[in-house]
Amino acid sequence: MISISEAISSVKTNVKPLLQSTTKKVEKAGGYELFEDIASPINMPPFRQSAMDGYALNLHDNLSYKLIGEVKAGDEYKFELKQGEAIRIFTGAAVPDSANAVMMQEKVEVDDNTISITHQVKPELNIRPLGEQVNIGDIALKKGTKLTPAAIGYLLSLGITEVSVYKKPNIAIITTGNELIAPGQELSHGKIYESNSKMLLSALYNLKFYDVTLYKVEDDYSKTVETLNTALNNNDLVLITGGISVGDYDFVGKALKELNVEELFYKVKQKPGKPLFFGKKSNTNIFALPGNPAAALSCFYVYVYIALQKMMYRNTLELSRVTATASNPFQKKGDRPQFLKGIYDNGQVEILDGQNSSMLQTFALANALVFAPEDITDIKTGDEIEVILLPN
Repeated sequence: MISISEAISSVKTNVKPLLQSTTKKVEKAGGYELFEDIASPINMPPFRQSAMDGYALNLHDNLSYKLIGEVKAGDEYKFELKQGEAIRIFTGAAVPDSANAVMMQEKVEVDDNTISITHQVKPELNIRPLGEQVNIGDIALKKGTKLTPAAIGYLLSLGITEVSVYKKPNIAIITTGNELIAPGQELSHGKIYESNSKMLLSALYNLKFYDVTLYKVEDDYSKTVETLNTALNNNDLVLITGGISVGDYDFVGKALKELNVEELFYKVKQKPGKPLFFGKKSNTNIFALPGNPAAALSCFYVYVYIALQKMMYRNTLELSRVTATASNPFQKKGDRPQFLKGIYDNGQVEILDGQNSSMLQTFALANALVFAPEDITDIKTGDEIEVILLPN
């Protein structure tokens, strides 16, 4: 059995970035990171652009100007203004090359074809210059930039329709157990509804990992070997729930050995999630998570999350940790470090009741995991404790 810090270090050390690319339509690339620098194919803006509704002026010494026309956003007509001439212009419209300032409409008086301004203005006032955001050929976004909604909009504004991004891992989720049936079926004696696969699937979707295949295997050794072999050959990351303990019908550990999976660690001094397995075969990473739902999800956030970030070549690998003040007392049982479900709010955290590893009701309310080290037994109101913020 190894410590939590040793287990985290092992995941960070042994998981390697995929460093593979795939091409995505820009509008479907949200959450991905750019695989290469993106050079702008155009100037942005591609023309001198009005920042205001108002009047474009060819400046002269007088405060009165002759009004000779109008330009709306999208108009292609080009005016040639002489000194002392002006045109009506609207936000986003192209400013004629012969205009050197735009005066906002609130500061202009109009009398037929003559306008008057209140004061002299500085050249280039209220004009967005050609290439103000980016010039043609310059780097618009650097390699590794995460494509947020704003980044998507920016790329589309440059006319870019496809991008090369870091490929996300293909992921398998394998559930084991004869007692498991799908929700919606009649619940006969001795059976329980299977929730781990869809729970983990939801956690992955929440992190924007969508290439996921679900497998279900009964407590049969040969079928376990066959299913694991298929998953290992077709995925970058394999998550197994259940079957990793030492019961007579827990076949996962034995099957992994037969398939020559390298064991990097098995069992972590923690609660919940002691029977956690981490291993590798070639470039495929394998986590065998406990079957108890709350334990499986805790291990996902503490360990699998790190593996996912490392595979995506991200700099920040772990979920955010903060120091918070306990808003209620809690008695920790046992000598193992524990991850306790809690509700974090504005520097304070409430440790919830119902911390059993098989119970999801408490986890459904939580937005954080409270870390209680092995040397702490009593958490008192007002104590400062470490909190892992969940990505909910």
